[in-house]
Parts: sequence; structure tokens; C-alpha cells
Amino acid sequence: MSEIKYSAAELDPLILFADNHLLAVNKPAGLLTQDSGTGLRNLEDWAREWVRVDKGKPGAVFLNAVHRIDKAVSGVVLFARTSKALSRLNEDIRKRNCKKTYHVLVEAAPKKPAEELIHWLSHEHHRAEVCREGDKGAQRAVLRYRTLKQAGDLTLLEVDLETGRYHQIRAQLAAVGCPIAGDEKYGSTRKSDAIALHHRQLEIMHPTLKEPVIVEAPYPVDSAWWKLVS
Repeated sequence: MSEIKYSAAELDPLILFADNHLLAVNKPAGLLTQDSGTGLRNLEDWAREWVRVDKGKPGAVFLNAVHRIDKAVSGVVLFARTSKALSRLNEDIRKRNCKKTYHVLVEAAPKKPAEELIHWLSHEHHRAEVCREGDKGAQRAVLRYRTLKQAGDLTLLEVDLETGRYHQIRAQLAAVGCPIAGDEKYGSTRKSDAIALHHRQLEIMHPTLKEPVIVEAPYPVDSAWWKLVS
């Protein structure tokens, strides 16, 4: 298998925030966040090459994803550039001292323009399933959504995650009859290489400055989904 080549210059337009401790990138849909062992292109290795070139680092570059988003999802991905930052950010995320906001286009319109959804989800066979409290592997999943606009027969929602379960937004919205556009795994009738789910904004405390950092990712310019609402 040939070695994957990454261009630091091509990542420049996707850089959202960068300092000595943090790097935030607007991940394109269809790109893995991290190496999955498959040898496919991934954002972490691409971002590591960007740091190597931009900062003129000849040796190994420390860079680790603080969180991941699905391959089919676009938007904010935050990386730690130091071990101190990684440790503190991991702790903040574990304690839910951060705010993740997603924009999503769903088929149909939810019954209520805004609501908190609470489900129990289990995870197996690369899919999240709604289950009952007490079932094997059941985890509580909570999100809040509000309607932003209509786009033809699609509805644009803003979603705030309280918990971070596997495929949580995809499974919970499908469970209330509003599958994400393009998400055939969870009931969408529309075929697409990407699903209409975008990690729009991340708010987190800077690991050393102890000041809030808010990073917002523009919609992908080459996506047919987001052209409907841009």
C-alpha cells in the first residue's frame, strides 16, 4: 500500500483556531477523524503534517484528538498540541464542562419546534439502538433541539448535546420520526455520501489560560445539503 501524502497548504482553509496548546479544524464529511487501522486518510495525520510545516518542527509532532465525530459528519474537531492540554481537556469533557452544538437537516418536521429528548441507547454492530433503562449496555442519552428554519421538505435543527453517546443524534432523531437527511443507516430515504449533520460550534475552557474558547465551523461549501440553508 502506498504511503498517504498530506498537503499542509490544503488544510489551511479548514483551520479554525490554533495556538501553542490547541488546534481546531473543520473536518470535511467522508474523512476519518483518526487512523482506524485501515490505512485510509484521516484528519489527525493531516493536522499533524500541518503543525510540522507551519511550526517548522523537524521531528515527531505531538497531536491528539480530544474528541471524534463520525466519518460521515462534518464540523469542528479539536486537537491537543501538548500532553498537559490533552489531560485537562479530556477531564473537562469527561465532566461535561464543554458545550457541543450541531446543525442538522432532518426529513419531515418534529412535532414540537423545540424539545428535550431523553432515550436509553445500546451500541452494537456499528449502530445505536433505542432500548429500555436496565437493558444490557443501556446508556442514558439526552439532547435538546430547536427548529431554525424550513428548507423545502427538510427542517434545519440546532442540537445541543448533554451526553455524548455513540451515534446519539442520529439515533435519537430517527426515534422521533426525523431521520437525518442522507443517513440511510437510520431510516433516511435519500442516498448520499455524506449525512446532513455538522458540528457547528464547540465551547470549552482553554487548558492553560482558563478562558472560554468558542470555535465555530462554517458549513461545507461543497455540500449540496448545506447549500439549501446557507
